[in-house]
Amino acid sequence: MASVPSLASSVNQRVADALASALPEAGGADPLLRRSDRADFQANGILALAKKAKANPRELAATVVEGIPTGDLIEEIEVSGPGFLNITVSDAAIVSTLAARAADDRLGVPLNASAGTTVIDYAQPNVAKEMHVGHLRSAVIGAAMVEILEFTGEKVVRRHHIGDWGTQFGMLIQYLLEHPHELDHKSDSEVSGEEAMSNLNRLYKASRALFDSDEEFKTRARARVVDLQAGEPETLALWQRFVDESKIYFYSVFNKLDMDIQDADVVGESGYNDMLVETCKLLEESGVAVRSNGALCVFFEDVKGPDGNPTPLIVQKSDGGFGYAATDLSAIRDRVTNLGATELIYVVDARQSLHFKMVFETARRAGWLNDEVKAVQLAFGTVLGKDGKPFKTREGETVRLVDLLDEAIDRASAVVREKAQDLTEAEIAERGAQVGIGAVKYADLSTSAARDYKFDLDQMVSLNGDTSVYLQYAYARIQSILRKAGDARPVAHPEVALAPTERALGLHLDGFGELIAEAAAEHAPHKLAAYLYQLASLYTSFYSECPVLKADTAEQVENRLFLCELTARTLSKGMSLLGIRTPEKL
Repeated sequence: MASVPSLASSVNQRVADALASALPEAGGADPLLRRSDRADFQANGILALAKKAKANPRELAATVVEGIPTGDLIEEIEVSGPGFLNITVSDAAIVSTLAARAADDRLGVPLNASAGTTVIDYAQPNVAKEMHVGHLRSAVIGAAMVEILEFTGEKVVRRHHIGDWGTQFGMLIQYLLEHPHELDHKSDSEVSGEEAMSNLNRLYKASRALFDSDEEFKTRARARVVDLQAGEPETLALWQRFVDESKIYFYSVFNKLDMDIQDADVVGESGYNDMLVETCKLLEESGVAVRSNGALCVFFEDVKGPDGNPTPLIVQKSDGGFGYAATDLSAIRDRVTNLGATELIYVVDARQSLHFKMVFETARRAGWLNDEVKAVQLAFGTVLGKDGKPFKTREGETVRLVDLLDEAIDRASAVVREKAQDLTEAEIAERGAQVGIGAVKYADLSTSAARDYKFDLDQMVSLNGDTSVYLQYAYARIQSILRKAGDARPVAHPEVALAPTERALGLHLDGFGELIAEAAAEHAPHKLAAYLYQLASLYTSFYSECPVLKADTAEQVENRLFLCELTARTLSKGMSLLGIRTPEKL
């Protein structure tokens, strides 16, 4: 495995060296190199340095240019405007650098030298409740961050903090105790997620109706909560049945989303029960939390409620019960001390930002988080309907996630069938699922997480525009060219001159590693989506302007096939990091 320095970093180094010898007091200053539409790169850091040194910026720029060797890497360099440097790299340098990338199975992308251990908390459904469109973003964004960080060499621990505890279980368990066959399965063969969920739905509605209408049942259900919290064996066994039934359903949905969720990674609220008392004790003894009207609270100067008074974080209620804060703080303790986390990422709805701000600040005051161990909320916006309002069914209900995914697969299958030339029905069904699920994930990931986004299936499965289908077709088109190449092989030829669209494609391909580092550091999968869309667009321009198999010379054919192949590998790798498949044929 060999990491390949990008053209940008090599050029940057040369300019920095020349700058340091022209202006020794600026040693180590950043030349501020950027991609440019006037040349390949522009360095515009000289202006500020000249000002500081009270030198003429154009003269300083000219001195710097004299100290930069040209010929191999840098083709030409000119001073423009008040002291910018416009830099063009040679065709040979572009092709040689890409050849080094192609020779590495990681495409020359370096591992992060300061990698640590990140715990990502994402995809958090609730036991005995149906997953809806709101659960989509946490799952999709979290899974993409897991892949991106792991690719940079980070050790990633996945955590699915499912809602599997709380007072509603008293009602459910009591009802199951009195109607023991409600969760029985129709047959001994494998149970579908649909069947599991309909069992749970039916039981939830029936127990809720009874709870609301029958005072004696309500009393028994409340007593059952006490048994659950005390760990009474029969109650726990019935609680476990709800968790197990829900998991059959969860896993069927995650499976449809083409996501791998392992049992060991599912650690729900209940997983921290044994730590709650100690968490409260540590907070109270250290003075981070104080008793107020019997409740254990943490106060903040800058967090005020609607009435203008400080809003506390309540860790333990006055009746001795524990709230979400106690569980979340215990989870932080566990992740830092037992899992060795150096970073905690919570992929949670932006509406919970205040809660997490208070929880993280409490953990900092308690010393569980510090400069070495950080926690961040990767907050995401709301999924909206085409009308720009929160996404609901016509009846005003929350949209079931399964229905949404099924519809996406149906729409995508229609698109695949229309375009398919030589695919069997089984292949159309398989590709339909890959295109449909890819479309849903990409629509989510191509918007910055913090923003709301419109769920518009017509747009998502469109072959035109910024969609995953456009990227998948670009990939499939390249595979088709490579299949038709016959004896011609993809081979890099640094001596062959490049057309403008080849240069643009080559320079973009070379930026893949730097982009990955940025997306990882900023927790920004949307930047990877934008990079891939631009890659597919540059490829489309190249393809329409440069004949590949009918190029002028054998070397040019091989060189263009080489560019095609590296584009395909980069698209495939980038899309797999977003959790999207790239079918070989479409």
